[in-house]
Amino acid sequence: MKKRKLIQIFAGAMAITLSGASFAQATWKPTKPINLIVPWAAGGSTDQVTRITAAEIEKVLGQKIVVVNQPGASGSIGTKNAWDAPRDGYTWTAGAAQDLGAYQSLGMLNAGIKDWHLFLNVANVPVVSVNPSTSYQNIKQLIDAMKAKPDLKVATAGVTSGGHNAMEAIAAATGVKYRHVTYDGGNPAVVSTVSGETDLTTQLAVEQAEMIRGKRLRPLATVSDQPLEIEGFGIIEPISKSLPGFKAPANYFGIFIPKGVPAEVTATIEKIWASNIANNEALKKYAANRGALFGPHAGDAAQTAAFPAVQANAWLLHSGGKTKVSPDTVGIAKP
Repeated sequence: MKKRKLIQIFAGAMAITLSGASFAQATWKPTKPINLIVPWAAGGSTDQVTRITAAEIEKVLGQKIVVVNQPGASGSIGTKNAWDAPRDGYTWTAGAAQDLGAYQSLGMLNAGIKDWHLFLNVANVPVVSVNPSTSYQNIKQLIDAMKAKPDLKVATAGVTSGGHNAMEAIAAATGVKYRHVTYDGGNPAVVSTVSGETDLTTQLAVEQAEMIRGKRLRPLATVSDQPLEIEGFGIIEPISKSLPGFKAPANYFGIFIPKGVPAEVTATIEKIWASNIANNEALKKYAANRGALFGPHAGDAAQTAAFPAVQANAWLLHSGGKTKVSPDTVGIAKP
C-alpha cells in the first residue's frame, strides 16, 4: 500500500492554475487544419501521447489537427520548423520540455523554454531494461558489469532524449562508461534491445510497456527515486534503492506553441486544458496503461513544473561537454 501511495503522489499533487472558463468563451475559431509537428519517430513516447491529446483537442476545437513526424538531430529539426513557421497559430510542436529547454545551450535553436507556451499532459519515467536472455537480474548486477566492461551498448533516442539523459545521470552517479547507440526515436531504440542489437535501453516506460508486459524486456529499475506501476506487469523499483540519494525531476511532455502567435490562440488552448484535458479520461487511461504519470499543466504552472528538469538536463549535458554555451548564459541557472 505504501508503494502505491508513493506512485500516486504525483497525480494527487498536480494542478492547473487556470480558470475553469468554458470553451464557449474562447475567441479563436481555426479555419483550417493545424499542423502539429512531432520531432521524433512514429511510435515513440512523444508520438503516442501527442496523437491522443490531439484527438481530444479536435473534439472541442472543431478542427482537424494533422500530426506530422519530422525526426532528426535529437528532435531539434522538427522543433525548429515549428519555431520558424508563420506565427499564425497553425503550427505547433510537441515533446519533452527538458529537451526543448536544452536546444539553446546546445546551439540547435535560438530559443529557450520561456519563448514557448507549454501545454503539458504527462510526465514520463525512464526505465533501465535488458533483454531477458542476458544474465542481469537487478540493477546492481548491471552496474557492476558496466564497471567491468565499459563498452556495453546503450540504446536511446539520441542526445537530449529522455533515455540519454537517464543514462548520463546513472553514469554521473556511478562513474560507469558506456557505448551510446542512437536511433531516431524511442521505439526503434527499444526494439534494438529486444532484438539483441544493443545490450540495454534506458528509454521511457511508455515506450517499453508492451515489451515489458510481453516479457521481451526485463526491467531492472526506474531512473527515479520512486517506484512505478505498469498495468498488467506490476511495480518496478527505483534505482535509488541501489543508489541512495539518487533523484530525478519529473520529465514533462506536452504540446508547445511558440510565443508571438495571436493571443486568442493560446487563450483558447488554455481554456481547453482547464476544462477538457485536466481530467481527461483518455489520457488517464493511457498513463495507467503505459506507465506514465498523468499531470496536465498550462500557463505559468507549466513553466514552473517543467523547469527543474530543464535545469538538470542542460547542466548534465554541459558537464558532459555537449553544450555550445554554458546554460547560465541563456537563462538556466545551475540547480
